[in-house]
Amino acid sequence: MGLLPLLVFLLLCAVHQTFTAVLGRNTESRNLFTERACCRRQGHVIYIGKDISGSPVNVDVGMCRTHCGQSVRSVSLEAGLRASKYSSMLEFLRHKKMRRLDQSSGAADSISGSPSCGLSSTCEPAGVRVDRVMLYEGLREVEVIEDCHCEAKMSQCVRAPSLKTYYSETSYETVIDAGKCVGSKGAPEGFSCVPTKFDSTLIETPNKVELVQTVAQCKLMEGCYRIPYVEYHHEITYNDDGIKVESLREIDVGRCLGSCTSGSRCLLRSASDLGECLLWAEGQGNACVPQDYESHTFLSQHDQIRTVLAITSCLCQS
Repeated sequence: MGLLPLLVFLLLCAVHQTFTAVLGRNTESRNLFTERACCRRQGHVIYIGKDISGSPVNVDVGMCRTHCGQSVRSVSLEAGLRASKYSSMLEFLRHKKMRRLDQSSGAADSISGSPSCGLSSTCEPAGVRVDRVMLYEGLREVEVIEDCHCEAKMSQCVRAPSLKTYYSETSYETVIDAGKCVGSKGAPEGFSCVPTKFDSTLIETPNKVELVQTVAQCKLMEGCYRIPYVEYHHEITYNDDGIKVESLREIDVGRCLGSCTSGSRCLLRSASDLGECLLWAEGQGNACVPQDYESHTFLSQHDQIRTVLAITSCLCQS
């Protein structure tokens, strides 16, 4: 008599565990944390050249995966494999195996092909590490993505934080906000959100100090545009009493930045996101050069008349 209730109890426990597992799998696919986890760093190996011994150098610079359940193929990696950039067949097979494991683990993140961060955000780098690699041609800086996160899309052109780490895992490790320009959505054709003002930051290095350029201000500009560039010159003037006065004169001489490529340089776009370009055409378009200028004339330290030309506007020149 006591055995039958025990068997019924065990049967009910087994049924309960089965239903719990099924419901858990169904809710897991709709879990917000799981969907956000799709925005993550994925391996992206590129060939950057040869070192001083002549051996090929491949660096995993990383990339931010923008869609759930979508396998992203690296064009540069496939080209590197076909060109036999790896030092040995063993290295090639080992890397191929690691890529398969990474893709198989990413397939379980979500069963949908919708954007991982929703319609109001994009999957962007959360932190970048700047590595210095000694190549045969000389020292080269390579930016390596360390982590990714969901970043809100901006309707206006603004400066956004962009953290970069220099001399990682050394006593000179320094993190600075280099800045970036975001928010060109809905901009007129030919306009984009670009840096218009720069700043600089000093960081300590094994070779004393180094000056790193940072973005200070962004504006919606055409492809070819003028940015401020200040120069200082010693100027000699004479007051009403005829006394010689030396001062420092500030002149914004300007610089021309941007490109003048006509049409789109995108050769291959993503099937799931037409705004994402997978392959860009190489080469530059027409040059962005000064169009108009103004002259500033003053008396230099050596009592000589000096003229400095300042750019007032820029244009594309073929």
